[in-house]
Amino acid sequence: MATDVRPLRQDEWNSWYDNLLRAFGGVDEALENREFWHQLCEYDRFLGAWDEEGLIGTAGAFSFRLTVPGGASVPAAGVTGVSVAATHRRRGVLTSMMRRQLDDVRSWGEPLAVLTASEPAIYGRFGYGTGTLHVNVAIDSRRVRLSVPPGTDDVRLRYAAPAEVYDACEAVYARLVPQRPGMLARQPRWERLELLDPESARAGASPLQCVVAERDGEVVGYTRFRVRPEWSHASADGTVVVQQVEGLDAAARSALWRFLLGIDLTSRVVALGRPVDEAWQYQVSDIRRCDLRTKDSLHVRLVDVGAALQARTYQAPVDVVFEVEDAFCPWNEGRWRLTGDVKGASCERTTDAADLALSVRELGSAYLGGISLTALAAAGRVRELRQGALAEASLAFGSAVAPWLPHEF
Repeated sequence: MATDVRPLRQDEWNSWYDNLLRAFGGVDEALENREFWHQLCEYDRFLGAWDEEGLIGTAGAFSFRLTVPGGASVPAAGVTGVSVAATHRRRGVLTSMMRRQLDDVRSWGEPLAVLTASEPAIYGRFGYGTGTLHVNVAIDSRRVRLSVPPGTDDVRLRYAAPAEVYDACEAVYARLVPQRPGMLARQPRWERLELLDPESARAGASPLQCVVAERDGEVVGYTRFRVRPEWSHASADGTVVVQQVEGLDAAARSALWRFLLGIDLTSRVVALGRPVDEAWQYQVSDIRRCDLRTKDSLHVRLVDVGAALQARTYQAPVDVVFEVEDAFCPWNEGRWRLTGDVKGASCERTTDAADLALSVRELGSAYLGGISLTALAAAGRVRELRQGALAEASLAFGSAVAPWLPHEF
């Protein structure tokens, strides 16, 4: 049967979303969540795949701006909602949607596509590489203490209704976005994302709570969390489930983490998707009681190699020629000369001899500075053709802070 891949019409949203939910287990989401995602739908950027039986595949691409090394905000397609009906697997439906989507992203002039993967093994063949990692933690707050820097006691904490201090918290978030690669600027209509709080998503925990950190009357940090009360042998054994912790400086962040670790009637703090280099890890009294587990997060695809590589800066001078393999987007294949430093970069086609050979997938992994080209070479994924080129490029591509995605999509 022929498959027709085309943009979604407004009257097809509910069918599209129902098919997506079914592919992810058939759980009926809260109406609050469904309406939120409906409002965010960019119909010309959301695709459906149809055959004679009806809708059989879904895929979307939000309009985002992604922070890259150097602090620039670069247009990026946030790939989301990808599914194929279980009755139509291995018939090329996903490949057809990925083909149409990447062609579209290129036509929109967006040099990057990014996604979070339910199954990472799926996307490597389409040129996506793991670009950021994060850690999930479960801290034994009965036994772990935090050493805090000077100034922490000068930070005032207070409870506030999440909606009432939303603007102040978003101002903190906006100031942090340029400071770390991988962060997404909050786009219009996304303002409700952090406040979604359907009862069905709480898993027995409290409604969403918020505490803000203030100094001289200014909000300098915040945390949003829930508390799940539990009792064991008549003793309190509750869990603090952290949704966000953000602060503009070390004292604000430390005050918030110290608060979370000290909430009465709780014995653990669970936080998902935290930066791999977050400072609290070096402040705790016993890191082994924090149960850190690393996981892949953002997967990065360079849709336009030249534009993407010159959109970021490089922490050391670099002049290197890449031989790029990209079978799925052949316009990227061939040799590219990258020259750059902390002030800027250029990346142009060249006929000069190549210094490094790799696929676009490895460029995606290294792009945000969290995965080194040296590590990829040790895995056999990058070939050094000019001695010294690997060390030069790997150093230049690095980032002083680990890239991190705090913004779900």
